[in-house]
Parts: sequence; C-alpha cells; structure tokens
Amino acid sequence: MPIEKWSDRVNVLHMADDPQFTDDLQALEEQIGAKPSDAVLDLSAIHFVNSSNISRLLRLRKLMITHGRRLVICGVTTQVWGTFLVTGLDKVFEFSDNVSTALATLQIA
Repeated sequence: MPIEKWSDRVNVLHMADDPQFTDDLQALEEQIGAKPSDAVLDLSAIHFVNSSNISRLLRLRKLMITHGRRLVICGVTTQVWGTFLVTGLDKVFEFSDNVSTALATLQIA
C-alpha cells in the first residue's frame, strides 16, 4: 500500500504481511531519507513478524531517530504483540491503540 501523507510532517502506512511488509518499509525508509517526517505504522493487518521484519523495523527506528522524527506503531494484534513482548521490543518502540490515537500522540508533542 502506498504511503498516505496525512500532513506535511506525518505519514501513515497501513502495513500488510510479507512480501508487501518489506517493500512498504523500504519505500518509507527512502522517503524519510529524502524528506524526514514522523510516521505511523498500522499493523492491524499483520498476522506475524519474522526476524527480517523486526530487523527492518529497527533499521527504520534508527533512521527516524537520526532525523529527529518519531515513529508510532499501532493496531498490533495479540500474536504480533507477543513477539514484541518476548523480544523486549515493547520497550523500544512507541505504541498506540489505533491510527487516530497515534496521530493525536504525534500532534501533542
């Protein structure tokens, strides 16, 4: 799915399972590199994340921090949330319940 430009400083990406997951994150990384902006990743359609997906998410997080931008992950299913808990990534990423709440979180800061 293409990156949804919510505002001049925020993009929303509704993620899908692989192989689209990898392609979408690659496109977002390229866009952030060219024009840094905050991002919301909606994982509500994701059923599982593998080590490659986690690596890609960590790389995106590092890029966002380098550019002084924020990344909020939302819509995490129970199965995917379990992966974040087991790996300790629940303490690394910023999470929100849904896209609307994530967007409000970005607007407050």
